[in-house]
Amino acid sequence: MHRKDLFFSIAVIIFFLPFFLWNPLLEAYKEFNLNYGMVTSFLKFAVLATLGEVIGLRIKTGNYNKRGFGILPRAIVWGIIGLTIQMAFIIFSTGTPMFLEYLGVEGSTGMLEESGLSAAKILVAFSISLTMNIIYAPVMMTTHKITDTHIENNGGTLRGLFRPLKMGEIMAGINWKVQWGFVFKKTIPIFWIPAHTITFLLPPQHRVLFAALLSVMLGVFLAVAAILGKIK
Repeated sequence: MHRKDLFFSIAVIIFFLPFFLWNPLLEAYKEFNLNYGMVTSFLKFAVLATLGEVIGLRIKTGNYNKRGFGILPRAIVWGIIGLTIQMAFIIFSTGTPMFLEYLGVEGSTGMLEESGLSAAKILVAFSISLTMNIIYAPVMMTTHKITDTHIENNGGTLRGLFRPLKMGEIMAGINWKVQWGFVFKKTIPIFWIPAHTITFLLPPQHRVLFAALLSVMLGVFLAVAAILGKIK
């Protein structure tokens, strides 16, 4: 293991370890999460998804940071994306079971609240994950690609984040072959749909945290996509 990887791992452990060792801190987090779900969604994704991007940068360049990368602007963007992810969780976990009821799958609307694991519960969780990842995920991933490019184009500065977004220019420059062929076509069905099926089988208060943890993988996938983009 490289010395920088060791230091990075130690820093991550030191940051998260108090939540496991000090029960009052964990209970305080649970209470805050219960009362301020949108705020904690912002914070979870700002921290964990940005952590994923930092790991992705390490894969691409061999470093955890570089000039123009813009860790703080990326954290702000991820926090905002986290708010939309919380919104999507609420919309799809409510709407999809209702649609299943409409299709004749009785008991779908209350299925996720039932204890234990059953084929019907897995079906509902899978359906929620499927609809969310088909309808919402491509828009979120493309938006993230656009904001990432905007941050890089403006030197990774906080001031640059708030400059006018050159949407058409950035969208025209996206490698859609990689965006479709890898990010959408491979990661969504192979990883995100199964992973979010597990997410929706968890108790509601743990779903966004688990999704934020999964977002670390998104940083890795984006790094691979960037490498594929350069190869192709």
